[in-house]
Formats: sequence, C-alpha cells, structure tokens
Amino acid sequence: MTEFILREDEVHVFLASLEVPPQKREILQWTLSEAELLKAVRFHFQKDRDHFVAARGLLRTLIGRYLKREPRLLCFQYGPYGKPSIDPGTGKAALRFNISHSHGLCLFAFSREREVGIDVEHIRPSHPDDDNIIKRFFSPGETAALEALPLHLRQKAFFSFWSRKEAYLKARGFGAAGELNSFDVSGAPDEVTGMIGIKGDQKSSYWSLTDLDPGPDYAAALVVEGHDWKLRCWRWEG
Repeated sequence: MTEFILREDEVHVFLASLEVPPQKREILQWTLSEAELLKAVRFHFQKDRDHFVAARGLLRTLIGRYLKREPRLLCFQYGPYGKPSIDPGTGKAALRFNISHSHGLCLFAFSREREVGIDVEHIRPSHPDDDNIIKRFFSPGETAALEALPLHLRQKAFFSFWSRKEAYLKARGFGAAGELNSFDVSGAPDEVTGMIGIKGDQKSSYWSLTDLDPGPDYAAALVVEGHDWKLRCWRWEG
C-alpha cells in the first residue's frame, strides 16, 4: 500500500504484530499522549504495557498516514462507553476507526463516515466454565447452533460467535455495556458473512457482518454500518 487513500465505499483493515523490537517500540511510545502514557504504566505486567504502547502507537501511525498529520499531534475524543474517535478539531472527523488486539495480534479498521467495529480473539482450549458463559451471554439461537456442532468444532465456533458479538457492540459504541445475549449474529459459525438480528430493533438490519481470518488460533469479525462497501486488507510491516 503506497498511498493511504480511503474511498467512501471502502473499509480498510490492517493486521499487525504487537511483538515489536525495543527500538521501534520507543519510537511508537514517543507518539503517545500523556494520558496514554499514564494508562500504559498502570498495567501490572511489562508485556501488557509493551503491547498497549505498540497498539496505540501503531493506531496513531496509521491515522497519521490517512490524515497526513504527525501521529503525536492527533487528539481523540471518547463516546459514552469509551469508543474513541478523531477530535473534530482536526477537521477530519469523517474518518472512523476501531481497534482490537489479543495475544500479541492487533487488527485496525478504518472507514469514511460509516461506523465500524472490529474484534479479534485468541482461541484458547475449552474451559469448564464455557457452558456457563454460553448460557449467560449467547442468544438461544446461537446456543442451539453451537450445541449442534461436533465437539471438535465447537471451540472455534464459540470464539467466532464471541468476536462477531463484540464487533457489533463496538460498532454501535456500546462496548462492554451492551448485552451480548440480546441479539443474534445470524448465520452458521462457518459462514463468513451474516446479518445482525435484534428483536424490536429495526436499525440492526443497517449493519453488515464479515468474519476475518487473522491466522491460526484466532477468530475475528468486522461489523460495518451499511452494506454498500468493499473490504481491503493488509498486513502492516511498517
């Protein structure tokens, strides 16, 4: 990708590793705001601090490329549930973005004037508490779909559904405040596109859902406002 040109009918997704060399991490850290640096030092484990610095620094780097601004000069504002957006004072509020990272892997989504939500999950081995999680956070339809699968496919499907639901809540700006069991991420676990279904919420049909393939042992999903868009993906090595 030589030019950062984002058209209105496109959604751009970047995949990046958060395992960056110390020298590169120092450069990324230099781009962070004082508030971000304070948040970084609150992490108990050094690895979590390093990953946070890398994720936020890469986010600023990518946004800086789109807006042609110095990454360290970017200002963010936050919605009621913590979703970040570009401060309108930059004059580039049309850019929308979202970020997710898990187990050293990070995904970034960018669009113009349409909300986006992205989520990536590391697929861990099954856990005795998984059944309780399904009953608490999954809709009846999703629970039935999972129970119909062979055991060897169930864990991947579990995280596929989870990433879809998280991506939708993030796109709507609800974050953890949303009720995961209040809607369906329709379609079978092995389908790569689907619709969002929320009883009594006609706006749910305005959103489109696409599964992503970030690599082995991960599940990821992208939710975008509207349906008239094209997806372009890159691995960020900058």
